[in-house]
Amino acid sequence: MNTNSNAYTIIYTTIVVVVVAAVLAFVSMTLKPKQEANIKAETISQMLVAAQFDTKEALAAIGNDKVLEKYSENIKNAFLIDADGCKIRDLETEGNIELADNLKAQNYNIKGAAPVELPVYVFDKDGEDVNVIPVYGAGLWGPIWGYIAFDANCEEIVGAYFDHDSETPGLGAKIKDEPWFRAQFAGKKVDVANPENPFDIVKGGAPKDESGFNKIDAISGATMTCNGLDDAIDTWMAAYIPYLSAKIAAAAQDDDCCGEGCCEGECNHEHKAVEE
Repeated sequence: MNTNSNAYTIIYTTIVVVVVAAVLAFVSMTLKPKQEANIKAETISQMLVAAQFDTKEALAAIGNDKVLEKYSENIKNAFLIDADGCKIRDLETEGNIELADNLKAQNYNIKGAAPVELPVYVFDKDGEDVNVIPVYGAGLWGPIWGYIAFDANCEEIVGAYFDHDSETPGLGAKIKDEPWFRAQFAGKKVDVANPENPFDIVKGGAPKDESGFNKIDAISGATMTCNGLDDAIDTWMAAYIPYLSAKIAAAAQDDDCCGEGCCEGECNHEHKAVEE
């Protein structure tokens, strides 16, 4: 065949493209399980940090398998709820661990008033339940997300962890990098009576009196990132208010169940997730 002909060039190029595509597809398929394992372990480690089981550094040091093992040992229940705070179904917590990793899609559904499937992860820590729920939104340069952990009655926050895609190092990236920022969440509450603004990240400093029960200090020089995180928390906490309110109401009655089938995220699906 004439190597200078157009036909030769086309055939040669086609063969090269097919071979390269096949190699890339093989590499992608080979690496996919490891990539998925890394993502799952990273997500779980963020929840464990929020729930105050360990530091991010300590979890990174023990490796993926140990992180998954730690999750299985300490998770009590995991499930999805709807917009009324009612349980839809359980998530697998042993063996092939199932996580709700479609936070971006759920964020669109929350804002668009579409049907939602919101995850709740209930851990057993020192004999007490810790409820962990996610948040997701937009920072200055890209997505931001994280997990907020509540006590057994969902009245008080016990910890939080946040991450980002591309926030500015030394500024917006501090939502992940600065322990003091995350530490502010411990002991705070969500204003379940105010779904429009259940939580605040305050530029210039949060009030130190009782009015600051649901407020923390913003990061200096990271106004846009903090505004984005504030909006993400407000959006997701508002979506979880039926569940949080039901847990708080059940605790106030000093009973294991509120009588309406809503404990542990269950519900009779007659819009009675919260006792009237």
